[in-house]
Amino acid sequence: MNGNLFPRLASAALIAAAIAALPAPAGAATNGYTPEQVCGGGFARVSSGTRPVTDHTNTVRGYAYLLHNARTGEHCAVTVKSDFVGTPTMTRATLVVETNTIFGPARYTDQGAFKFYAGPVKARTNGKCVSFGGAVSSGADESASGIRASGSWGGYGDCPRDAMRQRGSAR
Repeated sequence: MNGNLFPRLASAALIAAAIAALPAPAGAATNGYTPEQVCGGGFARVSSGTRPVTDHTNTVRGYAYLLHNARTGEHCAVTVKSDFVGTPTMTRATLVVETNTIFGPARYTDQGAFKFYAGPVKARTNGKCVSFGGAVSSGADESASGIRASGSWGGYGDCPRDAMRQRGSAR
């Protein structure tokens, strides 16, 4: 009986190690902060409003999030680091609001050498389409050499007036 116990324990240990090595689910905050905490009460994630922030090797360094507050009509963007956590490195959250002016879209950004996240970046969007993105670097500023990662929507989304671009269907 004891001869069978060792192989079973070894198998269980291997399975436990494999499960522990699995990556966190997409959009999971891995540093203790959630986008809802950063944006504040009343904000909820927009469907498809989570983008991995990846470097040139496709390694995830954090997640960019888009949230909406239906009561206030505001959107919020935040980038939560999953790498370099606790170390002040350049981290950026950007919220872009589509406008109908000759000056182009309104762009709101929070950027700095942050330990855990960038943001919240909030704007009252009044039914306009929005886009968002984030960045994480290994250095304290963008001019430093090292790892640079980014992620964003490829266009505008979360638009109330166009059925093809309703909440969550990013292009």
